[in-house]
Amino acid sequence: MKTIFNQLPGHARGAFWMLLAAMFFSFHGPLVRMATAGTDPLMVAFIRSIFVFLMMLPWIIQHCKIEMKTNVLPLHAFRALFSMTGFILLVIAQSKLTLAEVSALTFAAPLFATIGAVIFLREVVKARRWIATFVGLAGVWIVLRPGLEVVDPYFILPVGAAIFIAVSNLMIKSLSSYDSSNSIVAWLAIFSVPLTFVPALFVWSLPGVLGFGWSFLLGLSGVGAHMCLTRSLAAADASAVLPFDYARLIFTALIAFIVFGEEPSIWTWIGGAIIVGAVVYIARRETIADRS
Repeated sequence: MKTIFNQLPGHARGAFWMLLAAMFFSFHGPLVRMATAGTDPLMVAFIRSIFVFLMMLPWIIQHCKIEMKTNVLPLHAFRALFSMTGFILLVIAQSKLTLAEVSALTFAAPLFATIGAVIFLREVVKARRWIATFVGLAGVWIVLRPGLEVVDPYFILPVGAAIFIAVSNLMIKSLSSYDSSNSIVAWLAIFSVPLTFVPALFVWSLPGVLGFGWSFLLGLSGVGAHMCLTRSLAAADASAVLPFDYARLIFTALIAFIVFGEEPSIWTWIGGAIIVGAVVYIARRETIADRS
C-alpha cells in the first residue's frame, strides 16, 4: 500500500495528508470542550503542552547535537510567545463558544498575516490581494454580525487568536532561513511548557484521570495534525492543498453537532465560505508571484 501511495501524483498525496490534518484539527475543539468540563482552560493548555513536549522529547534527544543547535534562540522564544498566546485564546474560545463559529473565525489568520507582512516585513501587496483581504475580513464581520445582534464578548478570543497565530506564522518565514522545520516545532514544544505554566499557576487545580486523558488526546491530535500538515506541504504546493484544509469547518461542525448538539447558523457558513475563498485566492496569488 505504501508503494502504491508513493506512486500517486504529488497533489493527490498532498490532498490526502491535508484532509487527514484537517480531521485531526477538527478534533481539537471537541477535545478542548471535554477536557475543560471540570478543569480551567488555562490548566488544560499547560497539561497539553506537557504532553506535546513529551511526545517530541525522543526526537529532541536524538537530534540535540545537530538539528537543535540554533543561532536565533530569542526569535524561537518570541515566536513561541505569540503562538502560545494564540493557542490559549483559542482554547478559552473553544470552551465557551460554538465550535463551528470559532473554526470559521480562525481561518482569518492568513488575512491578518497579509496585513502583518506589510507592516513588519515591508512586503509589497498589490491591489488584488488587498481586495481579497478586505473581502475576507467582511466574512469575519458576517460571522460576528456586530450591530445586527448582540455579539458575545468571547468572540474577541478567536479573532485575537487568529491575529497571534498570523504573527507566529510570519515568524516561521524568518526561522526557516536558519533552522529545519522539525527543530522549529521542537523549540516551540520546549518553550510552550513555561509559557503555559505561568498563567496556569493562577488557576492551579489538577484534573482527574479523565481530564488528563482528554488532555493527552488533545496533545496527540495536535502532533498528528502538524505531522500530516508537514507531509502535505512537502508533497505539493500550498495553493494546491490549502483548499482541502477548509474541510475542517465541515468536520468540526459535524462532530460538534453529533457530540454536543450544536447547530451553526447560516451566517457562519456564509461568512466562513467568504473567508475561505479570500484565503485560497491569496494563496494562489502568492504561488503565482513566487513562480514569476
